[in-house]
Order: sequence, then structure tokens, then C-alpha cells
Amino acid sequence: MAETKRKGSLLSFRPDIKVLDATLRDGGLCNDFRFTDEFARALYAANVAAGVDFMELGYKASKKLFDEDKFGKFKFCDEDAMRAVVGENKSDMKLCVMADVGRTEFESFLPRKESVFDMVRVACYLNEIPTAIRAIEHCKKLGYETCANLMAVSKAKDEDIDDALRMLGESGVDCIYLVDSYGSLYPEQVAKLTLRYLEAGEKYKKIIGVHAHNNQQLAFGNTIEAASWGASYLDATMNGMGRGAGNCSLELLLGFLKNPKFDLEPVLQFLSDYMLPLRQSGTVWGYDVPYLLTGRLNMHPSAAIAFVREKRTDLAAFQRELTEHD
Repeated sequence: MAETKRKGSLLSFRPDIKVLDATLRDGGLCNDFRFTDEFARALYAANVAAGVDFMELGYKASKKLFDEDKFGKFKFCDEDAMRAVVGENKSDMKLCVMADVGRTEFESFLPRKESVFDMVRVACYLNEIPTAIRAIEHCKKLGYETCANLMAVSKAKDEDIDDALRMLGESGVDCIYLVDSYGSLYPEQVAKLTLRYLEAGEKYKKIIGVHAHNNQQLAFGNTIEAASWGASYLDATMNGMGRGAGNCSLELLLGFLKNPKFDLEPVLQFLSDYMLPLRQSGTVWGYDVPYLLTGRLNMHPSAAIAFVREKRTDLAAFQRELTEHD
């Protein structure tokens, strides 16, 4: 079992911690990925100036499955379109893209040396692990760094998680992510899961990351809880922008971390220049009671997203609907 001792304190400087900005990817779920090039370029510049380690540009979704007319370019992340936004990326920040198992044509990926991307994050459910591993090995052969983002683990049995970690441990993946897809986990649960992941990480020499959702206003708390036990890759988004209740806020995370390379001011400037106007334009994300209700019931947030979209206010009735179907 991984050593049950926190890796430092709240005041510790941890050089192994890397921050990943997922605004364009998770935030894109709020506006069908219709960000302007100006927004994306300014976000890229802010992340570079702030010392962020990774920036996720979006999804690598199949155009056979998704209509290009219904989504912005960051749903598909075509190489030429992304290069037009970020150029040749001569910064130290690495660029990554998320690829969902079953929704991505992995054979379309260029070799890393020809690509704007440095890392591919393969997202899957536990029953998709064998397919995910094939995709990961393909991306590794092309030269990419890789992550496996295990979704909805709050619904999984311990033995299934252990099997998944063993299979991924024996693969070539570089990093395994603990993902609280439904925003249902509490810090004590996150601590136990992080230790389970770290045990596999130590055995197989894998990095462990965390991706949290804010349904119960715990995305930041759960992220630093996982970090305190040894998780190294930490996901966040500008102003917490992400599907439904959103994610860990980048401004909170950078304000907390003790690495002197991080600079909060470029993030604050971006919030003023771009995130506040985005909210004012009508794009909706962030904590709201309907997301609390699906989170506490460990449910996918789709019902809460529909509740908010329909501008319903009958919260008690909504809870009854959820519990009747739970």
C-alpha cells in the first residue's frame, strides 16, 4: 500500500506539481466550443505568462460522428486550425488534446514531431480500458506523452478500479488521472482514491493526476486534497469554466500553490478581459443547486444541465424526480 502520509503541508513547495489548463476543452462544453481565435490566443498568452505547464486545446472528435456546423473548431482540433491560433509554441508550456474512446479516429493523428500537440489525454470509462490502451500505445508510438483519464470512478467498485489501474500500469501510459466526473466525491473519498492510484503509480512508475468538478463546491478542495497526498498533475480552468458546475478554478489553484514560477496576475487580467464578458454574453457555468442535487446523488449532470437550460426553479420537485429515478 502507498505510504499513508501527506506529501508535504499546505505551505510546502512541490516541484513535481504541474498545472493543466482545460478551459477550451471542459469550458467548451458550455458554448459548443465556439471560442474566438482572439479568446484562445489571449488564453494561451495568459497561461504562458502565468507559468502554466500544460494547456488543453480541446477535443479530437471524429467528424464522422459530430457535425462540424454544430460546434466550434476546438471540438475537433485540426492541426492547421490549432497552429493558426498558437503558432509554433516556442514556450515551455506543452499543448495537449483530449481524445474520447469511441469518438476519436486515432489513426488520423500525425507523428508528434509534425504536430502542434505534445500530449494526448485518452478519456474512457472502466469498461473501455482495453480499447483505451490500444489508443495509448498507438499515440506513444507516434511520440506523444499520454494520459489516461478514468471517468466516473465514483460509480466504480474498488476491485474494478484496481483492475483498471493494473492494466494501465502495465501499459505505456505516462499519467493516470483520477476524475470526479459527477462532482460527487468528498475530500476523504478523494484521499482514499488518490492513495489507491498512487500505489499503482509507485509500482508501475506512473504519474497521478486529478480532475475535479464543482457540483458540491469541492473542486478546489478535492484538487488540493489529492495533491497533498501526492497527485502531481492538477487540472483547472479559468474562473472554473466547465461542464455544468464547472471545475477547479485556475485562479484559486495558482493562488494556493507555492511554486514561485506561477504568476497570478496574467490570469486575473484574462478574467477581466475575457471571462467576465463571456459570462455577461450569456454563457452559463458554475455552481448552482441543481448540480448539487445530481452531485450528492452521484449522477451524471445531464438532468441538472437541462433543468438550468429550461430555467426551471422547482428545486424540490427536481430532487423528487432525481430520487425516483435513482
